[in-house]
Amino acid sequence: MVKRVFAKGALAAAALSILLPGVAEAQDEAPSASPYKITAVAEGLDHPWNLTFMPDGSILIVQLPGEIRVLRDGVLAPEPVAGVPEVFFKSQGGLFNVLPDPDFAENGYVYLSYAHGTPGENGTRVARARFDGQALSELEIIFDATPKKDTPVHYGGVMSFLPDGTLLVAVGDGFDYREQAQRLDSNLGKIVRINRDGSIPADNPFAGQEGARPEIWSYGHRNIQGLIYDDASGRVIEHEHGPQGGDEINIIEPGKNYGWPVITWGIDYSGARISPYTEYEGMEQPLLHWTPSIAPCGFTLYRGAVFPEWEGDLFVGALAGQHVRRVDMENGEVVAQEELFADLGKRIRDVATGPDGYLYLVTDGEDGSVLRVAPAQ
Repeated sequence: MVKRVFAKGALAAAALSILLPGVAEAQDEAPSASPYKITAVAEGLDHPWNLTFMPDGSILIVQLPGEIRVLRDGVLAPEPVAGVPEVFFKSQGGLFNVLPDPDFAENGYVYLSYAHGTPGENGTRVARARFDGQALSELEIIFDATPKKDTPVHYGGVMSFLPDGTLLVAVGDGFDYREQAQRLDSNLGKIVRINRDGSIPADNPFAGQEGARPEIWSYGHRNIQGLIYDDASGRVIEHEHGPQGGDEINIIEPGKNYGWPVITWGIDYSGARISPYTEYEGMEQPLLHWTPSIAPCGFTLYRGAVFPEWEGDLFVGALAGQHVRRVDMENGEVVAQEELFADLGKRIRDVATGPDGYLYLVTDGEDGSVLRVAPAQ
C-alpha cells in the first residue's frame, strides 16, 4: 500500500508535514491493487531488532532480550545461538546489532553491539566472537562507551564497516545527558571508529588532540538507529531520532559536528524549547528532517535487480508512522518520499535489502515477524 507521495514543490501544511527544502505537498493516490507480495519468513519472534545476512545464505535475527535466531533455508532453527553475552535488557536496552567480519570466510568473526551494565551504570558495548553457525566462542570486548549512565535508553548501537576494514559504532546520548553530545571527552552522542581488534586508528580526526577521545569520528548526535556505508557513492549515511520532531538523515564526514542539542527542529517532550537554533556556524545541516517525528528505525539503501525503480533509494522503518518511508534519491539528493506498507498496521523495527534483491521488514514487539517483499507479478 502506498499512502502518500511527496514530490518537489512548496511545503504542505498537511497533518503529516515533511520539513525539507524543496520537497512538497502530499498527494493522495487513487486506490489500486498492491504491487507487492508480502510473505512471512519467520514468525513468533521476541522483540526482533535487526537482520544480518550471512555469507552462507543464512539470516541472523537479533532479538532485543539477548538472543540470536538463525533462519536457514527458510527454516527458523528452534534453539537460539549459544554463547551470546549477557545483556542489560530494560526499556531500549538489549542486544542491538550483529555484523560478520569482512573476512568472515577466513576468520569466522562476528561483532555484537549491546547494552551492558546495571540500572545505575550502563552503556553501549561491542564484542567480537567466533561463530560456527550455531554458537559463539572466544568472546572478547573491544569497545565500552564511556562515561556510563543511569538511563535505559538512547544507546545507538548500530554498526557499519568501512572499506578499510575499520568499524563505525553509533553511541546514543543517553537521553538525560544530551549536552555530552557536544563534549569531545565523552562517547555519548557520537559515532566512534575503531579497528577490528578494538584499537584506535591513527588517522581518526581527534587522535592526538588534548581533551578529546581518540575514537570519536563525528559528534553532536542524539540517538542513531540507522548507519550505512554506500559503496557506490563512498558516503556514510545515518538517521537519528529527534525529540518531538527533528528526526534526521545526515551524510557523515569525519570530524564534523551534527549539532545536537544546539541545533534541532524538535521540541522537548514537555513542550519546552530545547534550542532557539535550527542552524549554527560550524554545525552540519541534515540531508532531510521530519516533523512530526516518524521515529526512524532500520535503514537500507537499495541496490538490486528485483526492484530496479528503487535503485539507490533509502528505506527507513517508521515506528510511529507504522510504515516504511522510501526516500527517492537522485544524484545524491532527495527528490521525493513515499509511504509504503502502512496497510500492515505494524511498527517496522528494521528494513533491509537481502542479497537476493528482495526487501525484508522486521515487525516490532513480543510477537514479531520477518517479512519478505516481492513484486506482485
